[in-house]
Amino acid sequence: MLVAGFPADAFGTNCYVVATAPGEQCVVVDPGIGVLDQLDALLAEHRLHPAAVLLTHGHLDHTFSVAPVCGARGITAYVHPGDREMLADPAKGLSTDLTSLFGGRLSYTEPEDVAELTDGATLALAGLEIAVDHAPGHTGGSVLFRLPGEGSGWDAEELCLSGDVLFAGSIGRTDLPGGSMPAMLTSLRDKILPLADDTVVLPGHGPSTTIGRERASNPYLIEVAQVGGGRPAAPTRGL
Repeated sequence: MLVAGFPADAFGTNCYVVATAPGEQCVVVDPGIGVLDQLDALLAEHRLHPAAVLLTHGHLDHTFSVAPVCGARGITAYVHPGDREMLADPAKGLSTDLTSLFGGRLSYTEPEDVAELTDGATLALAGLEIAVDHAPGHTGGSVLFRLPGEGSGWDAEELCLSGDVLFAGSIGRTDLPGGSMPAMLTSLRDKILPLADDTVVLPGHGPSTTIGRERASNPYLIEVAQVGGGRPAAPTRGL
């Protein structure tokens, strides 16, 4: 399996491509703001052909380039129905301050072909089998994408593309429209903690990590795993 990615210039949002091998079809995950040139270069480097775009959630910093990526290739964008409306109106997921910050300066277009993700589904795309876990908290429609591991390196262990649910040392913020700290803690308990320690986590922002590393040191996972743990400070990462 080939997994590659890069951070967008805006908000450092990680955009990933996943394929069975170089020269094959691939899926693109979370094409954010200003990523088209870097994404085209990455696709050309590995001779990849996008078959679909997967969105971990509906925030603008993860979805901004979905329409041009899909439109140029006639492919489908996949998003959970809880965040579907943000593809038509990104302001629905933004605070008043963030809406004022963008102030209509970014021209956004909804993708023509959108398919909805279902909790527990397995997507068969580009020769890959991708499990979908609904994990609300950062947004109402946040999901995890999981792929079984094989081979060596990143391929050796299961992969979890966690979006803004889980970061190295933290979690996504829950104070934007659709966010909920109780829902986030439930997602961490029911969707994240059951994963194997050697699962490699590829988050929506920041460096990769593993479930075992986060289980041992991430204050939010420690809170969920331990009865009576102290509440960490409110998370602020993500859009």
